Amino acid sequence: MDDLYRELIIDRYKNPQFRGELNPNDITFEDDNPYCGDHIRVDVRLDENGVVTEAAYSGEGCSISQAAADLLIEYIHGKTLDEVKALTKEDVLDLLGIELGPVRLKCALLSLKVLKAGAYGLGEATDDLVA
Repeated sequence: MDDLYRELIIDRYKNPQFRGELNPNDITFEDDNPYCGDHIRVDVRLDENGVVTEAAYSGEGCSISQAAADLLIEYIHGKTLDEVKALTKEDVLDLLGIELGPVRLKCALLSLKVLKAGAYGLGEATDDLVA
Protein backbone atom coordinates (compact mmCIF):
# COMPACT_ATOMS: atom_id res chain seq x y z
CA MET A 1 0.00 0.00 0.00
CA ASP A 2 2.86 2.39 0.77
CA ASP A 3 4.05 2.01 -2.84
CA LEU A 4 0.71 3.31 -4.10
CA TYR A 5 0.97 6.40 -1.89
CA ARG A 6 4.60 6.93 -2.84
CA GLU A 7 3.54 6.93 -6.50
CA LEU A 8 0.84 9.51 -5.67
CA ILE A 9 3.42 11.73 -3.96
CA ILE A 10 5.82 11.55 -6.90
CA ASP A 11 2.98 12.21 -9.36
CA ARG A 12 1.77 15.27 -7.40
CA TYR A 13 5.34 16.53 -7.15
CA LYS A 14 5.95 16.18 -10.90
CA ASN A 15 2.43 17.15 -12.01
CA PRO A 16 0.93 19.52 -9.45
CA GLN A 17 -2.70 20.48 -9.98
CA PHE A 18 -2.86 23.58 -7.79
CA ARG A 19 0.50 25.23 -8.31
CA GLY A 20 0.36 28.97 -8.96
CA GLU A 21 -0.47 32.26 -7.33
CA LEU A 22 -3.78 34.06 -6.97
CA ASN A 23 -3.83 37.80 -7.23
CA PRO A 24 -6.08 39.22 -5.90
CA ASN A 25 -6.53 36.92 -2.92
CA ASP A 26 -8.25 37.05 0.44
CA ILE A 27 -5.55 35.11 2.28
CA THR A 28 -1.87 34.86 1.48
CA PHE A 29 1.02 33.69 3.59
CA GLU A 30 4.45 32.19 3.04
CA ASP A 31 7.13 30.60 5.17
CA ASP A 32 10.19 28.37 5.08
CA ASN A 33 11.23 25.17 6.76
CA PRO A 34 14.57 26.23 8.29
CA TYR A 35 15.74 22.62 8.55
CA CYS A 36 15.74 21.87 4.84
CA GLY A 37 15.04 25.10 2.96
CA ASP A 38 11.55 24.20 1.68
CA HIS A 39 9.48 27.30 0.93
CA ILE A 40 5.69 27.46 0.51
CA ARG A 41 3.32 30.31 -0.29
CA VAL A 42 -0.44 29.74 -0.12
CA ASP A 43 -3.08 32.01 -1.67
CA VAL A 44 -6.82 31.59 -1.02
CA ARG A 45 -9.97 33.25 -2.34
CA LEU A 46 -13.16 33.12 -0.29
CA ASP A 47 -16.74 33.81 -1.24
CA GLU A 48 -19.04 36.08 0.75
CA ASN A 49 -19.84 33.19 3.12
CA GLY A 50 -16.20 32.45 3.92
CA VAL A 51 -16.02 29.35 1.71
CA VAL A 52 -12.82 28.58 -0.22
CA THR A 53 -13.57 29.06 -3.92
CA GLU A 54 -10.00 28.99 -5.20
CA ALA A 55 -6.62 28.22 -3.71
CA ALA A 56 -3.10 27.78 -5.00
CA TYR A 57 0.40 27.29 -3.68
CA SER A 58 3.85 28.14 -4.94
CA GLY A 59 7.33 27.52 -3.67
CA GLU A 60 10.20 25.13 -3.83
CA GLY A 61 11.19 22.08 -1.90
CA CYS A 62 11.28 18.33 -1.64
CA SER A 63 8.68 15.99 -3.08
CA ILE A 64 6.96 15.57 0.30
CA SER A 65 6.48 19.31 0.92
CA GLN A 66 5.29 20.03 -2.59
CA ALA A 67 2.97 17.00 -2.85
CA ALA A 68 1.51 17.73 0.59
CA ALA A 69 0.84 21.32 -0.47
CA ASP A 70 -0.89 20.23 -3.68
CA LEU A 71 -3.05 17.65 -1.88
CA LEU A 72 -3.92 20.09 0.92
CA ILE A 73 -4.92 22.84 -1.50
CA GLU A 74 -7.19 20.41 -3.34
CA TYR A 75 -8.70 19.28 -0.03
CA ILE A 76 -9.68 22.78 1.16
CA HIS A 77 -11.73 23.72 -1.91
CA GLY A 78 -15.34 24.14 -0.76
CA LYS A 79 -14.42 24.24 2.94
CA THR A 80 -15.32 27.15 5.20
CA LEU A 81 -12.66 29.27 6.83
CA ASP A 82 -13.58 27.69 10.17
CA GLU A 83 -13.05 24.22 8.69
CA VAL A 84 -9.66 25.32 7.36
CA LYS A 85 -8.68 26.62 10.79
CA ALA A 86 -9.68 23.27 12.33
CA LEU A 87 -7.42 21.16 10.07
CA THR A 88 -4.86 19.02 11.87
CA LYS A 89 -1.59 17.34 11.05
CA GLU A 90 -3.51 14.04 10.93
CA ASP A 91 -5.57 15.44 8.04
CA VAL A 92 -2.40 16.10 6.04
CA LEU A 93 -0.86 12.76 6.96
CA ASP A 94 -4.06 11.01 5.87
CA LEU A 95 -3.84 12.79 2.52
CA LEU A 96 -0.24 11.60 2.08
CA GLY A 97 -0.99 8.08 3.26
CA ILE A 98 2.49 7.14 4.48
CA GLU A 99 4.34 7.28 7.77
CA LEU A 100 7.05 9.91 8.03
CA GLY A 101 10.00 10.44 10.34
CA PRO A 102 10.40 13.67 12.31
CA VAL A 103 12.42 15.52 9.64
CA ARG A 104 10.06 14.60 6.78
CA LEU A 105 7.09 15.42 9.01
CA LYS A 106 8.21 19.08 9.10
CA CYS A 107 8.31 19.03 5.28
CA ALA A 108 4.83 17.53 5.05
CA LEU A 109 3.29 20.00 7.50
CA LEU A 110 4.80 23.22 6.13
CA SER A 111 1.82 23.93 3.85
CA LEU A 112 -0.63 23.40 6.73
CA LYS A 113 1.38 25.73 8.96
CA VAL A 114 1.39 28.38 6.23
CA LEU A 115 -2.31 27.93 5.43
CA LYS A 116 -3.39 28.21 9.05
CA ALA A 117 -1.16 31.23 9.74
CA GLY A 118 -2.82 32.97 6.81
CA ALA A 119 -6.30 31.88 7.86
CA TYR A 120 -5.76 33.26 11.35
CA GLY A 121 -4.14 36.44 9.98
CA LEU A 122 -0.96 35.88 11.99
CA GLY A 123 2.27 37.75 11.49
CA GLU A 124 4.29 34.55 11.65
CA ALA A 125 3.70 30.82 11.38
CA THR A 126 4.51 28.65 14.38
CA ASP A 127 4.62 24.91 14.90
CA ASP A 128 1.75 25.32 17.39
CA LEU A 129 -0.57 25.69 14.40
CA VAL A 130 -0.06 22.08 13.34
CA ALA A 131 0.09 20.36 16.74
